[in-house]
Amino acid sequence: MTRIFVTHKIPDEGIKLLKKRKSIKLDIYEKDRQIPRRELLRRAKGADIILSLLTEKIDGQVMDSAGSQLKMISNYAVGFDNIDLAAAKDRKIIVSNTPSDQVNESVAEHAIALIFGLSHRISESDDFTKAGKYKGWNPNLLIGSNVIGKTLGIIGAGRIGEMIIRRMHDGFGVNIIYNNREPKPELEKKYKARYRSKMQLLKEADFVSLHVPLLDSTRHLISIKELKSMKKTAFLINTSRGPVVDEKALVSALQSKQIAGAGLDVYEHEPKIASALKKMPNIILTPHTASATIEARRDMSRIAALNILAFLDSKKIPNQVKL
Repeated sequence: MTRIFVTHKIPDEGIKLLKKRKSIKLDIYEKDRQIPRRELLRRAKGADIILSLLTEKIDGQVMDSAGSQLKMISNYAVGFDNIDLAAAKDRKIIVSNTPSDQVNESVAEHAIALIFGLSHRISESDDFTKAGKYKGWNPNLLIGSNVIGKTLGIIGAGRIGEMIIRRMHDGFGVNIIYNNREPKPELEKKYKARYRSKMQLLKEADFVSLHVPLLDSTRHLISIKELKSMKKTAFLINTSRGPVVDEKALVSALQSKQIAGAGLDVYEHEPKIASALKKMPNIILTPHTASATIEARRDMSRIAALNILAFLDSKKIPNQVKL
């Protein structure tokens, strides 16, 4: 019997696949909240496989608490910065993740929604109207700006970045500049995208959207120097990982109006959010829900389960993380 500990309830798509196997015993944390650390360590004991969320820190302590029989960690997330890969490698534990076009599409749409929400001041307008302040049409009321014809800077032109580039170029005639580990000639040919260094991109872009993984090299990728380089009329969008942006530097830049505003779905110290950010009108905050669509979350559940089943069947795991 293979014991699988699931650290949080996930959509039924994957759970149903696992339950079909009579040789699998599922132990699912029943509360719809992040599992406390002490509970995580206790419930992991004896697990052959852990199906984890990005909110759980799966480090050597958790792995050792589970025991030497732990052979796999199936992460219900595209990113895997919550898992200590070096510790997993030392213990010969396989790690997998859940990349998916459905997830990429959802995150791309969310980033685009933040771009339009900021430029048209949707959140401010909503608050204003619900507060009963609307007294009639006024030519100077909550003036925003058009997106058409503006310059969008994409930092990290992977799958999500490319999806945004295609939609914004083809649908809205936006000028595209991008920064990536390597130039992508196909993007330049199809969408007239222009490669820029990070600092040059920040100087030119009206919107800067971040789509990089959290690595040592990307932590505080955007900090004081970078924010000072941006236009005062520019907006910063982050749907990647919170620590990619130096949150203190961002608060300062917004307060001093070094930039026009920001759209954030992720935060440096999640779930904590700097109190100053919550008070600013020129910012849209969402609770790490860029991938929160029915289609994306179902797909992630299915992929997490299929990774486990492939491992149990001694087959090639579709989304094994390189350790």
